[in-house]
Amino acid sequence: MPALFSANTPATLDRRRLLAGLALGTGALAANLRLFAQPPRQTMQQKPSSAENSKLTSLHHDVPIKASPARIYSALLDAKQFAAFSGLPAEIDPKEGGAFSLFQNQIVGRNIELVSNTRIVQAWRPTHWDPGIYSVAHFELKPTAAGSTIIFDHTGFPAGEFDHLDWGWHNHSWDPIKKYLS
Repeated sequence: MPALFSANTPATLDRRRLLAGLALGTGALAANLRLFAQPPRQTMQQKPSSAENSKLTSLHHDVPIKASPARIYSALLDAKQFAAFSGLPAEIDPKEGGAFSLFQNQIVGRNIELVSNTRIVQAWRPTHWDPGIYSVAHFELKPTAAGSTIIFDHTGFPAGEFDHLDWGWHNHSWDPIKKYLS
């Protein structure tokens, strides 16, 4: 008895195309569902630079915190603690040369120098900067009678970023870490 459908009949090809299309469509639907199932990515608010600050490429903060240098050092270099105070995922390799990704991959870089409970120096960049552009974030932790002071210098960032970074350090780092460690 002859086969109803040979391997190359139009009906067989149509069935193969239909099955292939369904498989691709199902895969695309599953991928889209995974995207929708993830929480929306929060982005940091951009602050435009004021005319008087538009050419500045460094900033300095003295940040008093009611916690020991050891607690601050740990919170800045431990991914779980960083995520707890910032409210966003963080990945941190807490050794010299170790990479980090902060605020749900919005800030990336490497630890350049680490002096336990005293100093953290990082090559630091937001992912919206052009590739290869890094600044230096320098945290010096000094004990005080009331806890500690972070003597912070952020240098080498592109002109026009001062107001955004100044605002961001206060709102995304200093204020949250003070609450977390108090």
